[in-house]
Amino acid sequence: MALLVLVLLGATLGWLASILARTEGPADILRQIALGLVVSVVAGAIANDGTMLGSLSLLGLGLGLAVSAVALVLYHAMRSRKAGSRA
Repeated sequence: MALLVLVLLGATLGWLASILARTEGPADILRQIALGLVVSVVAGAIANDGTMLGSLSLLGLGLGLAVSAVALVLYHAMRSRKAGSRA
């Protein structure tokens, strides 16, 4: 159950990040969803002592949410910095 919650949380955060950043390319949207999903699962697994088959602790949920949000913000910062250097 914990794995399902973290997968849904990460994918939703990635999707919302693509909406907030006004990303239009399908590849970019999928990249953001995948980044949110992977980071959320890894952070949640670390905070939940590596077990993903049982219940999810509140710390694991919060850490998965926070680390995914930070990773997506950093991704957008690096991406906009790279696009700014091209212009």
